[in-house]
Amino acid sequence: MKSSHNKSIRKLLLGFLALLFTSSMAFGQTKAEQIDELLNQYKSYGEFNGSALIAADGEVIIKKGYGMANMEWDIPNSPSTKHRLGSITKQFTAMLILQLAAEGKLDLQAPITTYLPNYPKENGDKITTHHLLTHTSGVPNYTAFPKFFEEESRDPYTPEEFTKIFQDMALEFTPGEKFNYSNSGYFLLGVLIEKLSGKTYEEMLDEKIFFPLGMKESGFDHHSDILKNRATGYENNGNGFINSPFLDMSIPYAAGSLYATVEDLYLWDQALYTNKLLPQKYMDMYFKPHIPAFGSFHYTYGWMVGNEPLGNTTDSIATITHGGGINGFNTQISRQLSDKSLIVLLNNTGGAPLGKITQSILGIINDKTYDLPKTPLASKLLEVIETKGIDAGVAYFEKNKDNKDFDVNENEMNQTGYQLLGSNKTKEAIQVFKLNVDAYPKSANVYDSYAEALMKSGDNKGAIENYKKSVEMNPANVNGVDMLKKLGVDTSSLTKEFEVTEGLLESYQGVYELMPTFKITITKEGKQLKAQATGQPMFDIFAKSNDTFYLKEVAAQIQFIKDENGAIESLTLFQNGQEMNGKKVE
Repeated sequence: MKSSHNKSIRKLLLGFLALLFTSSMAFGQTKAEQIDELLNQYKSYGEFNGSALIAADGEVIIKKGYGMANMEWDIPNSPSTKHRLGSITKQFTAMLILQLAAEGKLDLQAPITTYLPNYPKENGDKITTHHLLTHTSGVPNYTAFPKFFEEESRDPYTPEEFTKIFQDMALEFTPGEKFNYSNSGYFLLGVLIEKLSGKTYEEMLDEKIFFPLGMKESGFDHHSDILKNRATGYENNGNGFINSPFLDMSIPYAAGSLYATVEDLYLWDQALYTNKLLPQKYMDMYFKPHIPAFGSFHYTYGWMVGNEPLGNTTDSIATITHGGGINGFNTQISRQLSDKSLIVLLNNTGGAPLGKITQSILGIINDKTYDLPKTPLASKLLEVIETKGIDAGVAYFEKNKDNKDFDVNENEMNQTGYQLLGSNKTKEAIQVFKLNVDAYPKSANVYDSYAEALMKSGDNKGAIENYKKSVEMNPANVNGVDMLKKLGVDTSSLTKEFEVTEGLLESYQGVYELMPTFKITITKEGKQLKAQATGQPMFDIFAKSNDTFYLKEVAAQIQFIKDENGAIESLTLFQNGQEMNGKKVE
């Protein structure tokens, strides 16, 4: 199944989809040289394209652009390139809220209806500003609404108009009960800021943060503005990039509409070691760990606090961090307070493995071994196909698929297949999809893609066989069901829901460790089982058998494993053709 732009925008991934890496600890190189080499390697593989600023021991050692800010005009990224920040915006929103609290204009523990009298009281009387700041309000996350990106994201809204989309919806849980990441909550914080200040959110940012700190290259992004040095956002499309889909920036608003440069974010970082913006009492509150969020991390106000791995070792170090993702961009800021080190990565091709890159940079800064990426086999395969033909390409793949110098990746192979299919090279695409099926036989997605190419070639029998296989493996594959119906197949038996006893559901609850830094927590609400992986939102999971569950948001499955006495001892995560086993530790 071809990955839609909307899926890449939402970044709803469950799992730790690591590249295969080689270990490195460069002797004789400075830390700056090692980091520059690392980022250049990621750039050469199409895995990083943006701007970076790295400080070690409080001193800036890297301040540089990698790749293109605009590919059509060959304009390179630089330290002064303006990138959209996505959810890094939230830390600025939280700062404005605390400034209002410090001025006595806002009680963080008061119901939001105290300040927003027109907000529905049924929900608003239960929700406090603190709940919004910590993602514990229960307000449904608007970016997760069905067809949100297709039907809502391109249209302009005022804050009041957009709030009406979600304000009457039932809360997902009692406020304060648990953590569930919600852009809607931070959108509401923007509305609160405007209501209490009598100014726009943008005006408050300029007046209270950007102007005082000299952050002249930061602001609220408006598509209509002529903005010097603005990066264009792109998305990966097989062996190249395409322009990202349009998003009206009135929608991310206080949850994600800011832009900045890496240099301005360094000014921001430095100011957070002082009381320029807040009295110490409120600075302590700003960074206080409030609630468990992802893995070892706790959510504060617009930040996460926890321990990040150092390189490829089992060591870790305390950081304050947050990432962001928005059409064509993904971002990461990580602050190591013990020595005032800082990592800022702003990428304008979407979906870069910034967490893994940050982990390696932390390793370099702290004199640990770290990982370097490998050459993607999919890109070399496409190169051979285009120059020497499909038979040579298949032979090249078979020769190198077990070569440790290459990274074999299901998603990249899938993108290569679709690039060929989009160029009307259907025969070649079918061969590439078949290679992917053979390489990842436990992935539902590869059968769906293979079926699509077979259908395009006129092989309906083959298409039906593979669509059925995909849907049997992943009942949430709506595209596969629709295609089977189009091909005249009765799908009622494929989509029948499976019921699991409550006792069995309860036995699956717990924490499963797949890696030292990656766990999946399984919980139960009523008859619904839920899964939350380190660094990811919580998802409902649905039974396809007594021991196997699937997600509807992404093509992933979880199978629970019993020991010889019948007790649940582990689970296996199946995603993107990979299997990861996790022992039950809690």
